[in-house]
Amino acid sequence: MSQPATPEITRLRDLSPQQRRSGLAAWLGWMFDGLDMHLYTLVATVFVAQLMQVSTEDPTVGTHGSIIQAAFLVGWALGGAFFGRLGDVLGRSRALTLTILTYAGFTGLSFFAQEWWHLMIFRFLAALGIGGEWAVGASLLSETWPKKWRPWIAATLQSAVNCGVLVACLAGWLLAGQEPRYIFLIGILPALITLWIRKAVPETEEWTEARKGQEVPKISALFSPEVRGVTWRVMIICAVSLTAHWTYLFWQQKHVLSLAEIVPLDKAGKDAALVTALMWIMFGSLLGNYIAGGLAKLFGYRNTIVGMMLAYFAFMYLSFSQVWSWEATKWQFAAIGACQGVFGLFTMCLPPLFPVLLRTTGSGFCYNIGRIVAAGGTVFFGIFVKVGDFRTALLYAGFLFVPSAAVAMMLPSEPEQADGTASALE
Repeated sequence: MSQPATPEITRLRDLSPQQRRSGLAAWLGWMFDGLDMHLYTLVATVFVAQLMQVSTEDPTVGTHGSIIQAAFLVGWALGGAFFGRLGDVLGRSRALTLTILTYAGFTGLSFFAQEWWHLMIFRFLAALGIGGEWAVGASLLSETWPKKWRPWIAATLQSAVNCGVLVACLAGWLLAGQEPRYIFLIGILPALITLWIRKAVPETEEWTEARKGQEVPKISALFSPEVRGVTWRVMIICAVSLTAHWTYLFWQQKHVLSLAEIVPLDKAGKDAALVTALMWIMFGSLLGNYIAGGLAKLFGYRNTIVGMMLAYFAFMYLSFSQVWSWEATKWQFAAIGACQGVFGLFTMCLPPLFPVLLRTTGSGFCYNIGRIVAAGGTVFFGIFVKVGDFRTALLYAGFLFVPSAAVAMMLPSEPEQADGTASALE
């Protein structure tokens, strides 16, 4: 059984073996989460065109590609709710194992897609596990590691996602010019760690104690008078901000391909440019995670989340209000990536807002329900713009961070103020 996190723990070497294993399990789960999440975005245009047997310039490729991404985001939302519920019923360690097996298995099966809708189904099913892993991994660490470490834990967990995306970029670089379907076989690798997790990572003491003699509340309890203030505000923040965020992550590749320096390149050159763009975003995000953690220590979660969302909007406006060179675009993408550190703060800020036995259900539901809205936003901003004018779509999407920041001002400044209750938000 894991040792309870205590304020006296100030150094890594003071952590118990159980805490270290929990931390490693959550970090690896998030890293492979990032890997399987972004493999598709690296080959989306080419693979969808291949499955549809049309040119990559055909406008239906963009439409069907966005539908596949929308299905992925819907699956992410449903998986967050489903596996979040399992995390409260079965325990954090068991649920983490199931999420990893789900996203690894169905990412690998994407290799066998023969029609565009086959790929859509596999991406939807893989997303169930990816969405569930967020809530389970976040709750696992929030319940086992020192509370004072939360900003740095959040940064480190989010950095794991970035590392996974960089591994995806490496795979994309190594397989540049090859059959796009082969990249999905890389996504099977996460399944290898699940046997170790089941053997080495115990359930958290906090969850175990809460389950003694108590029934797990129904999902409807999220909208009970005691908790609904948390539920609605967190849901709105996540839905609006994730719509803008995922519109950027998905359509930035189309914007890159439209740049004057990239248009004349051959397929291998364009593949390399897409990988390069994503790497600049991820390197910026790695730095941004720790910037966000440092700012949260100084100014509190609420002020940092509000400030970084406004910064995200500012850099989106700067980047897409006019056409820039490829060299300038890379630096701007790094700055936008740094602003994405705001989502790392969600990992430690949101779960403690809910009671223990509603923790993975509530954080998983609220964070990932935003994927459904983001799914619609991805399609909307991709379809309802001038043909090929993805810069304008990205510009408009950036404005969504402003209302999201406004609602974020209603959060408590520190999650400890609402740990296990909803009173601080009522």
